[in-house]
Amino acid sequence: MYRRRLLPLLRHHLTQHYRSITYMPRPASATPRHVTLIPGDGIGPLVTSAVVSVFSALHAPIIFEPYEVHGTMPSVPRDVIESIRRNKVCIKGGLSTPVGGGVSSLNVAMRKELDLFASLVHCRNMEGLTTRHRGVDIVVVRENTEGEYAGLEHEVVPGVVESLKVITKFCSERIAKYAFEYAYLNNRKKVTAVHKANIMKLADGLFLESCREVAQNYPGIEYNEIIVDNCCMQLVSKPEQFDVMVTPNLYGNLVANTAAGIAGGTGLMPGGNVGPDYAIFEQGASAGNVGNEKIVEQKKANPVALLLSSAMMLRHLQFPSFADRLKTAVQRVIKEGKHYTKDLGGDSTTQDVVDAVIANLD
Repeated sequence: MYRRRLLPLLRHHLTQHYRSITYMPRPASATPRHVTLIPGDGIGPLVTSAVVSVFSALHAPIIFEPYEVHGTMPSVPRDVIESIRRNKVCIKGGLSTPVGGGVSSLNVAMRKELDLFASLVHCRNMEGLTTRHRGVDIVVVRENTEGEYAGLEHEVVPGVVESLKVITKFCSERIAKYAFEYAYLNNRKKVTAVHKANIMKLADGLFLESCREVAQNYPGIEYNEIIVDNCCMQLVSKPEQFDVMVTPNLYGNLVANTAAGIAGGTGLMPGGNVGPDYAIFEQGASAGNVGNEKIVEQKKANPVALLLSSAMMLRHLQFPSFADRLKTAVQRVIKEGKHYTKDLGGDSTTQDVVDAVIANLD
């Protein structure tokens, strides 16, 4: 009789799905952290809403402070900057930037205002998603505050425009140190500096000189250099050769978007912008971060990149268990292959993906 009662109980316990990760809070660590939230333009409100929904299901100790910011505004409202300074952390959707005229980029303005000198984009294959190349796991570390993005342009005479590229020893050393420190802390084996010093001998030469000096302090990490045009060719032919890549501003944007496309698409790749005091997390690769009207109308934006960026944010805020649970849930959804948005070859809505991620949370 006892045995007949015991067997069903054993079957129940053996077939139950238990959390592989347990959150053990430190005393007072349950105090919620405030995070500035900028939905942004285009698909931004869709994907940031996805993050809010998943965080609610996750019971993450985060309180979002939403602010309206749009790329057509003449500047970032002061109360938004004050909120980020107060909270230290922000998560945002894409902000549109007028092409060839209009207001300056608010994305660039925020990076300069808050000294978010390092952009980090993690481009890697995700299990379950078929791509041309396998074994891609690239981290692009991009200098975020100078170079061509300094915005120093003027018309010399009608029909002649001069645009200045600014490279400094201070910023070059700072981004090189960040790249090597990231590689060291994350057990990465190689750092590649991307440049065009064969043509821009002074500007990119100074960047390379700084990288070489910093590399000497990390003898356990392999260091090499590659010209940016050859880099692009190597990325699309043999991307698995790259590990951590450190770049000046403009090259980093090109390299990160190329690497993202190779690894599975910009809708999958997380990223963030960090400085000494503040951090803003957003979709890693800028291409497609605003989307188009059709995607917005159909509500079929891919929220995966921003969900993974928000997992990076949780780790940054020292909530690693929540970060792991969220990342694991997203990876399960991609591996199952049942809830892909259009950019991944499916027809799921943003909400379909959100529901699937929530269902897969441990």
